Amino acid sequence: MKNKKNALYLAKVNWIIFASGILSIVLGYLFLARESLTLSPILLVLGYAVLIPVSLAFKGFKGKDNKKEEK
Repeated sequence: MKNKKNALYLAKVNWIIFASGILSIVLGYLFLARESLTLSPILLVLGYAVLIPVSLAFKGFKGKDNKKEEK
């Protein structure tokens, strides 16, 4: 059997936050290519330093997704 102890389980909320972090990074690089030196660093820091770590560390609510994972 597979070792479930070391597996990384992410809920739907985690994936949404992670996708928004990736979107923020992509938009940051697009604005950087258009030489927007005020908005691009904000979006890049928001994506790399806030949204992606939060998506990995966020435990989530006691909703439908987490009840299934706890069993």
